[in-house]
Amino acid sequence: MSIVKVSNVTKRFNDKLVLDNISFEIEEGEIFGLIGPNGAGKSTLINIMTTLVEATNGSVEIGGYDIVKQPIEAKSLIGLVPQELALMEEMTAYDNLLFFGSLYGLSYKVLKERINEALMATGLMDRKKEKVKKFSGGMKRRLNIAAALMHHPRILIMDEPTVGVDPQSRNHIFEFTKKICKERNTTVIYTSHYMEEIEELCSKVFIMDLGKEIASGSQEQIKSLSGEQTKVILTVGHLSGEIVLKLRGLEGVSLVTEEGNQVTLTINKDFKLTSAIALLESYSSQLQGIRYEEPRLEDVFLWLTGKSLRD
Repeated sequence: MSIVKVSNVTKRFNDKLVLDNISFEIEEGEIFGLIGPNGAGKSTLINIMTTLVEATNGSVEIGGYDIVKQPIEAKSLIGLVPQELALMEEMTAYDNLLFFGSLYGLSYKVLKERINEALMATGLMDRKKEKVKKFSGGMKRRLNIAAALMHHPRILIMDEPTVGVDPQSRNHIFEFTKKICKERNTTVIYTSHYMEEIEELCSKVFIMDLGKEIASGSQEQIKSLSGEQTKVILTVGHLSGEIVLKLRGLEGVSLVTEEGNQVTLTINKDFKLTSAIALLESYSSQLQGIRYEEPRLEDVFLWLTGKSLRD
């Protein structure tokens, strides 16, 4: 069952087209990756979904509620973890959650239960009486998430939640995200500039660039769009520019990159390893090792957009 439905959403700022006819649906309980390089339109789309910005055309439904006609009902289902930290540094972790929880009109009894629950979920229970200004960047990120959980949202929007965090906090955020989906059937919309995070967490992915949809679907569906089946990494005795040029001309090779004495060929079903070996032998370049890799989402993203996710 779809809990989020975005239909033909377009947004213009004066004469600039920022979103161009964006449509997708998100099923309840799934982790949905929303990705694109800087300037793709992700932030504008999130702002529209959370009713901070009004679309020029199109519609968005959250839990069956139209965000224009029923904004209060729609917003009540959403917890937003913004990229910019929304915390009060001079207050304790507990008091921050007390403040944010009170905005939802929760009774004091329920509020105390939710605060303890959120602190446990984010691994901050033993630091609840400390002022936020003493927290590490990772701990602040986790408290930012805790604040978004106070009203038990059915949809959690996590906008770059691991920016600047330590490995321990990053892993904690990963495990928390998986757990909340499994145990509460919470739907997560996850944006990140780290493609490995998307690969680990997201069952569905929506790629956008310059305000347009580039691709959407499961990771397997996205990867199949490039036609690339795998990579073969060859370790050789010596590597010259001429060898690299010849390798690029082999049938079934779509991309060649080199680093040191290793050359990586991105290949499709027409590639024949014997052709590469014969070419190397013709240049008296001894083959020292062969390794295969399945395509990564990062590679497909680069193929689809011509850009790195961090561009």
